[in-house]
Amino acid sequence: MASGRNRSAQTQLRVGRLTKAHGLKGGLKLELFTDDPDRRFVPGASFSLQVPEESPWHGKRIELAELRWYNGMPVGFFVDVADRTAAESLVKAILWVDQDPDEPAEPDAWYDHQLVGLDVVRDGASVGVIDRLEHLPAQDLLVVRTPDGAEVLVPFVKAIVPEVDVDAGRVVVTPPEGLFEPLPDEPAADAPDAPAPDEPTEQG
Repeated sequence: MASGRNRSAQTQLRVGRLTKAHGLKGGLKLELFTDDPDRRFVPGASFSLQVPEESPWHGKRIELAELRWYNGMPVGFFVDVADRTAAESLVKAILWVDQDPDEPAEPDAWYDHQLVGLDVVRDGASVGVIDRLEHLPAQDLLVVRTPDGAEVLVPFVKAIVPEVDVDAGRVVVTPPEGLFEPLPDEPAADAPDAPAPDEPTEQG
């Protein structure tokens, strides 16, 4: 399940992640977060990068030169990424594209500003409100503010967030036990009876 993040004009969409260098000529394997790679990944497409601040790519954009498929795996080649060393410096980078707000949304894709403020409903009852999203390399997290002010991090995956209804102002969650409340304490095991003072202790 992909989502955009709240950036300039709130019109950027996360479309991919660079996972591993491929070959010696700057190729990078891609994890796609879009249902329409043929439209998003065309030669000349420009992407902004989500990378750590210490990365030499921080604040920069990259341009796609070519997308190839190897054994069903997409591999991107980018302008000015000419060798494996340069490619390895981009591993784990997340790719974002500018999107026209009037463009039809992709299935299961939302901007951050569409999700922030939605009620979070479990078993028909509200358990909090989406405060913000955290976009991590592995997955997105919904940061849910509960009525008592606590923050709960909910993985934004179909198994846990099966329904998003922006028009109705809610998301439905089916979280694992213990995500929104502490698990009950396990009963302590009964301590073995101590031997009576006049009884010998058996050696195991």
